[in-house]
Amino acid sequence: MRHWIEAARLRTLPLSVSGIILGSFYAMSESIFNWKIVLSALSTTLLLQILSNFANDYGDGVKGTDNADRIGPQRTIQSGAISAPAMKRALYLTSALTMISAIVLIYFSFKDTNYVFSLFFLILGALAVASAIRYTIGNTAYGYRGYGDMFVFVFFGLVSTLGVSFMILKEVDSLLILPAIAIGFLSVGVLNLNNMRDEASDRKAGKNTIVVKIGGEKAKIYHYFLVISAMILFLVFTVIFDFTKDNDPERFNFDLYFFVIIYIPLIRHLIRVKNNIEPRALDPELKKLAISTFLISVILALSLIYFFSDIVVQIVNATANQIK
Repeated sequence: MRHWIEAARLRTLPLSVSGIILGSFYAMSESIFNWKIVLSALSTTLLLQILSNFANDYGDGVKGTDNADRIGPQRTIQSGAISAPAMKRALYLTSALTMISAIVLIYFSFKDTNYVFSLFFLILGALAVASAIRYTIGNTAYGYRGYGDMFVFVFFGLVSTLGVSFMILKEVDSLLILPAIAIGFLSVGVLNLNNMRDEASDRKAGKNTIVVKIGGEKAKIYHYFLVISAMILFLVFTVIFDFTKDNDPERFNFDLYFFVIIYIPLIRHLIRVKNNIEPRALDPELKKLAISTFLISVILALSLIYFFSDIVVQIVNATANQIK
């Protein structure tokens, strides 16, 4: 069981649900919410991320890309902890579970009221599963041709954020596109860090990621663009929300901007990436960027509904009562 938990790479899971959390709470800010849809969306996204991790372990393992030259954590097929046939069976099982979860999500969202939307999201779910598998598996694996960034941006940015919001609200709010793009950019940033770390071994194995194609220095510039653009988009979204959708549009709502505190570790992260000369030192930055993205999404999502100053006061009062 321990080896399967390692293969699932639990540290990647919080990042994968960032869009679901923000999209769900945005719908709640419109006074519409459905826990069945939210929980089903979380389940589907988590299973899709685990499927992607299993597929990467299998694809890179059988191709020999995961070898002694790889800097990152040793994967399970590479180490021999899990056999290739066992991982292949796990891929079939996880694919089936992901599609079942997606079908449940679609049912809770549309039931028998809109077959067009149901069919659209069913096809989208099947494409997501196929894309997760084809990232590193097969002779035409798109991750080996530099298209992995596009998959991450589309499915873990746009689809997760806008999709769950649409399933709840039954419409696309154009304002939500801004944080959806931001989450997509930061998710791609995590993948870019991974590819920067593994540039030498990927180049040797013929895995032509964007980093391999443009080189390490340009990959840093690409990374700055992703992170800084995301920071700007989150701010623009919040300002527009504050002065158009907030209950008191004439009053500056300080609570909405509480997430900006996470910009401090993001700026420090960018400085470390800029000064980095040792690929191995980038590995801790993956987790930091992933957690920062998750925290921004959670804090911003909560601030759309609750006033953080009121929450702090309640916590202080509750603590004081406990002491008494």
